[in-house]
Amino acid sequence: MSNEIWVVADLTIDGKVRKATFEGLSEARRKLAGKLGGQLCGVLLGSGVSGLASELGKYGAEKVYAVDNELLKDYTPEGYSIALSELIKKHEPHIVITGNTSIGQDYFPRVAARVGAGLTLDAIDLDLTDDKRLKIRRYMYSAKSIATVEFLDHKPMMTTIRPNVFKPEEAAKNPEVVNESIDIKPERILTKTVEVKRKESTRPELTEADRIVSGGRGMASGDNFYLIFDLADAIGAAAGASRAAVDSGFVPYEMQVGQTGKVVSPTLYIAIAISGSVQHYAGMGSSKVIVAINKDQDAPIFQKCDYGIVADLFQLVPALTEEFKKLLAQQ
Repeated sequence: MSNEIWVVADLTIDGKVRKATFEGLSEARRKLAGKLGGQLCGVLLGSGVSGLASELGKYGAEKVYAVDNELLKDYTPEGYSIALSELIKKHEPHIVITGNTSIGQDYFPRVAARVGAGLTLDAIDLDLTDDKRLKIRRYMYSAKSIATVEFLDHKPMMTTIRPNVFKPEEAAKNPEVVNESIDIKPERILTKTVEVKRKESTRPELTEADRIVSGGRGMASGDNFYLIFDLADAIGAAAGASRAAVDSGFVPYEMQVGQTGKVVSPTLYIAIAISGSVQHYAGMGSSKVIVAINKDQDAPIFQKCDYGIVADLFQLVPALTEEFKKLLAQQ
């Protein structure tokens, strides 16, 4: 059993390393590696991924395990779980971390089951106990409370981390690259990617955005969401929506923020015409600064925000957008 800490890279569909991976490497280096006295390692799963090792080294990875296999070219839960679990069985790391993205949530529990590991999801804090067991904190009960979870003394200890919670900091290393060959039989891959359809957008991805502007049912119609898009584009933000707005057919589900949508942790979250239900707050409650705009002064969102404006959005939002444009143009 080694004292290695692994951060498994989360890749986009076009093969780029997601920011959550750099956040995981940075926090593991700051909070875990020194106390544990082990190497900080990156793990790459995919096809043609070995060349990404230097990117992980930039954020402190001293060693990078690369499983380069044509069967891993497209993500499948079977392929990824087999590759990572066999790698874990071979090298026996102490701790294994990845981002709490849709892919991480999908295959990490399968890996934990295959290797008999303890697993937590969506950690917002990482630490070690005095006897070097992983200790994490995570939200519970729709972000109404924060639980501290300590692992039993059984390795590996596995967790996913919430994107945008930890600060990525470069600490350049020249990592040793270990190319691993994992035997993955094609007949064990039960999922097949037939086609990938992508909606092109110049805006940041919702789960990784530093700023988000979201609209609710009070937008009254999908046509009025141009106000959300204009403000988002003015400040370089992603555009989101509440479940009520999605259920009303104003915007597609991919924009939904909340307990049954996407969980986000931006530096700035602007909630426009959103009442502030418990379910919505569960998806954005960890935002650093929350600004609420609503004409109902009794809306629950005003009990949860840092700054609140009681106003008619149709008058205020265009004015805000113009002011932001002027300020940013001066910079």
